[in-house]
Amino acid sequence: MTPEGESGPKLEIGHVLTMDVVEYSALLITEQTRLIGELTGVVKNTERFRRAEAEGKLVRIPTGDGMALVFFDDPKAPIECAMEIAAALKSHPEIRLRMGIHSGPVNAVVDVSDRANVAGAGVDMAQRVMDCGDAGHILLSKRVADDLAPFPRWNPHLHDLGEYEVKHGRRISLVNFYTDTIGNPVAPTKCTVAQKKTLRSATALGEVFARNRALIATAIVLIGALIIGAIVFSRHITTTKISTNAKSIAVLPFENLSHDPDNAYFADGIQEEILTRLSKIADLKVISRTSTQRYKSKPDNLLEIAKNLGVANILEGTVQKIADQVRVNVQLINAQNDSHLWADKFDRKLTDIFAVESEIATKIAETLQAKLTGAEQQLISSRPTESTDAHQLYLRGRYFAEKRTGADLNKAIEYFNQAIGKDPNYAPAYAGLADCYVLLLLWTRADPAECLPKAKAAASKALEIDDRLAEAHASLGLVLFHSDLNLRESKREFERAIELNPNYAAAHHWLGKAVWVTGEFDYAIAELKRAVELDPFSLVINTGLGYTYTLARRYPEAISQLRKTIELDPGVYSPHEALGVALELSGQIEGAIAEYEKPHPPDEEVGAVAYLGHAYALKGEREKALWQLNQMKELEQHGATWTYGFALLYVGLGNKDEALKWLERSYQAKDYLSISLIRVDPMLDPLRGDPRFETLANQIVPPDVR
Repeated sequence: MTPEGESGPKLEIGHVLTMDVVEYSALLITEQTRLIGELTGVVKNTERFRRAEAEGKLVRIPTGDGMALVFFDDPKAPIECAMEIAAALKSHPEIRLRMGIHSGPVNAVVDVSDRANVAGAGVDMAQRVMDCGDAGHILLSKRVADDLAPFPRWNPHLHDLGEYEVKHGRRISLVNFYTDTIGNPVAPTKCTVAQKKTLRSATALGEVFARNRALIATAIVLIGALIIGAIVFSRHITTTKISTNAKSIAVLPFENLSHDPDNAYFADGIQEEILTRLSKIADLKVISRTSTQRYKSKPDNLLEIAKNLGVANILEGTVQKIADQVRVNVQLINAQNDSHLWADKFDRKLTDIFAVESEIATKIAETLQAKLTGAEQQLISSRPTESTDAHQLYLRGRYFAEKRTGADLNKAIEYFNQAIGKDPNYAPAYAGLADCYVLLLLWTRADPAECLPKAKAAASKALEIDDRLAEAHASLGLVLFHSDLNLRESKREFERAIELNPNYAAAHHWLGKAVWVTGEFDYAIAELKRAVELDPFSLVINTGLGYTYTLARRYPEAISQLRKTIELDPGVYSPHEALGVALELSGQIEGAIAEYEKPHPPDEEVGAVAYLGHAYALKGEREKALWQLNQMKELEQHGATWTYGFALLYVGLGNKDEALKWLERSYQAKDYLSISLIRVDPMLDPLRGDPRFETLANQIVPPDVR
């Protein structure tokens, strides 16, 4: 920035975070100096502050009892910095801080010390916003909240406070930002006082009218109008809440009415493509297909299904395909009162199937009064290929990819390649190919050296053709994570996928796992909760949320979440293993051992043995722990090895040298899914502080990687 000169001030949009210590003036001077020093240290140590300062996109203004930070170019910077500060201040309970955020015009000035500084309406308004708060509050102007609201990371934490009068009679609209762990959920005192004043003013006005009989009739009319207005306002609020809740839908599996059972892939494909189009509408909540698939048989109790899935509406449909003709019947039902909101029948040629899917998605959005942006309208109206043959092959690929077995994934790869052969510019087919290679890596013992380059090439090609494909961005994010632990870029790809498809549960899940690596647990938990909301019956996502609580050392919540996950399917082992970890870290070692010993498939044997050995070691049963270590070595001889698991077992045994050696081997083996936890895994706590461990941790997850 250039200070104002003779040509006048140069205005820019600054994104301002103001903060001050509540009741600062009541403190002793020595306490004031100490607290401001500690606060300054906290602020300067936040990753957001350091990054902006290094890029030359930050101005800091001391204010005596706090400071103002003016960020440039990134409107998310103030709220991210505020979250970091609030989290860090949990270790400084004596600093009772309030914060305010606003984006507005600022101009460069030269202060009395001849230093470049900034001033202007943007800074003044941020100060006004902050002045309305109490200790712990993070208040936002409505302008900032509106910029953040479209993003799932922020939206659940924005709580409208209404409009209030501030200094010089100016009125501002305020929004309170808080999560489960930071911020102050209680309405600011100034806001509640303002509301009480409004009520007192109304009461006093009524008393004036009561004293003057000539005005009784007028008073009655006015009071009646106020009551009616209050009722209308109340109904408006209720309607808003109901309509917001009503904008939720589950697309149940479509029934295949074709005589040929091989056409089942087509019915599944139509269901998935309608769901995918709807998912791109941010104003709708759309349940993931993996959760709706359990209702494959024609359901009887739609209300119960809607409750289980957390939606108000259900879309049912049938599909019949004969030669090049398609008939699609759909009906949209309000499950709360079993009323039919809309139904239609489409008799079309195969070449018109994209138009049918687009019409259905658009009509549903209109019926549920969901707002569509221009970009969303384009996305749900897209026609990715002109080749019906390529589309048929693509749908077959998706059908087999959903089965998740190695054989089915390889079959899906064949179909996607055939689709690409029919239409080399069919972007979704490349995205499907990328998904399959990533899934082979996650669900089978496929060779990462073979799968990752193919996945990256396919995802990159898909985005080269159409950079609006959320699935391709998410696949590329996974590739970047697993191939070279590129945390910053993988996180960016997941966030882009969610911008394009806000209802993409898997992307929320993967983003949550990407940010837990750097200890951003509030962010991770919010993403995993959103993923569970969109895919409530996914064992993988529910287990991920439970494990996130474990990494955040919120063990009671982890145990509760994982027990609920196990209820979904007690026969699946991974939630039992995750529950064992949470129980062990909370001191319930016997319970942990019982979970580790649950029946498990052969490919999960190595994990069970490693955790069981760690638990026995902590319990003091060293011989049993060593026996498990020998089991690990035998499994390694047969090709089943988990280098990170060896490290955990040696940590339990108290052998730091061997533990560090195996952590290094895990890193060299590119077991990034495990070794990326090096900064946050509570089981590695005995190694923290060892210079060798800290050097390795800094190499794997650099401190400034966020």
